[in-house]
Amino acid sequence: MVITTFPTVDKCTSIGREKDTVVADMDGTLLRGRSSFPYFALVAFEVGGVLRLLFLLLASPLAGILYYFVSESAGIQVLIFSTFAGMKVSDIESIARAVLPKFYSGDLHPESWKVFSSCGKRCVLTANPRVMVEAFLKEFLGADMVLGTEIGTYKGRATGFVKQPGVLVGKNKADALKKAFGETKPEIGLGDRHTDFPFLALCKEGYIVPPKPEVKVVTTSKLPKPIIFHDGRLVQKPTPLMALLIILWIPVGFILACLRIAAGSLLPMPVVYYAFWALGVRVIVKGNPPPPVKKSDNKSGVLFICSHRTLLDPIFLSTALCRPIPAVTYSVSRLSEIISPIKTVRLNRDRALDSSMIKKLLQEGDLAICPEGTTCREPFLLRFSALFAELTNELVPVAMVNKMSMFHGTTARGWKGMDPFYFFMNPSPAYEVTFLKKLPYELTCKSGKSSHEVANYIQRVIAATLSYECTTFTRKDKYRALAGNDGTVVEKPKIKKRIMGC
Repeated sequence: MVITTFPTVDKCTSIGREKDTVVADMDGTLLRGRSSFPYFALVAFEVGGVLRLLFLLLASPLAGILYYFVSESAGIQVLIFSTFAGMKVSDIESIARAVLPKFYSGDLHPESWKVFSSCGKRCVLTANPRVMVEAFLKEFLGADMVLGTEIGTYKGRATGFVKQPGVLVGKNKADALKKAFGETKPEIGLGDRHTDFPFLALCKEGYIVPPKPEVKVVTTSKLPKPIIFHDGRLVQKPTPLMALLIILWIPVGFILACLRIAAGSLLPMPVVYYAFWALGVRVIVKGNPPPPVKKSDNKSGVLFICSHRTLLDPIFLSTALCRPIPAVTYSVSRLSEIISPIKTVRLNRDRALDSSMIKKLLQEGDLAICPEGTTCREPFLLRFSALFAELTNELVPVAMVNKMSMFHGTTARGWKGMDPFYFFMNPSPAYEVTFLKKLPYELTCKSGKSSHEVANYIQRVIAATLSYECTTFTRKDKYRALAGNDGTVVEKPKIKKRIMGC
């Protein structure tokens, strides 16, 4: 039995460390959790689907036995092989950039983060694959250097094996530290287990982070950079038990999703609200929705401007109003077009708006738009707001909120045709539709306000209702951050379609 010779991290002062270098382990040190299984499970599910997650779950008992009774290195190698074998390295990097940061940031250890963030130079030394953790550590924790296990690759795909010198555990960590720093000794070393002792001994000061899962996590406001964009299908961190529940639920959930989608697509809209409640989908309506416009009144229809949550926004808007509301959309999958119960106006490939078609729809009745842009800098919202003055001053902001317990109903990376299915696969999903007050005449374009002023006012009103902070990020920013592209979909321009949302 190895006797601990290092003090605990709470004994380390964080004042005056601006010129010091810190080297920290990850699992159990920077993170409260000592198990890396949930993060491997996220990669397995997001890239390989439920079958890859099942394979990882079946391999995890072997990994646990090897980890605790043979060697840490062998156990981690089993997790790496069962997760990565055959995957494109680019897909792993995409998940590391778009999915993992939210889950990693939700488990930061407060005491080790206080020390780590106080140092001028930050290095992370971890047994985790570098490709899986580097994006989060450098972009959101301000790490200057990440030393992790290097995975083997062949023609752009992971082989499932690791490169020499193997998994960075024990002596391999110490050797990696020596190679990176040479004869220079880092001022502070942080670890959490006896296999970290070799590299801690190479630091001027070494500290152990004791297992305290009950400590409060670091709030995201204390991170050097806030995590704004997040992708991925899973709502909760997939522990082994949660992973098992997901695997068992998916067949049942898919059948349930098909029933819910059929109800929304085939039943008359006044009945859909009650059908959803009977099938476990909660639709919560707040505020006072305006009545439908009568054609005999010679008035233009109401333009509902909704905050964007999923492709289903206009469907639930229509459900809340008990009548189908046509929607303006950019692009959706062919499957979503087939199963949609509402009519839409499509943008052209360059996002140009057909003003004559929109004017015609507003003359016939109400219309909805659910822009992904967060400010008037978004070209979609800019071009749309430019039409406010000539089309209508009947503008009603709508704040949308959805609640899911197992799956997210939207994605930037994956096939968007599955978005409605994933949303309805949740055991009891909910949509909260809040109708805000119609914009007074003096705040519309027809009263002399610019389209930018109107668009930004609507954004602020919706953000205040949802307790969100307005940003200057656009739809392109989101897709560049999450999917590595600008979100442009190349396809033939079409005007009228029946789709599952906008």
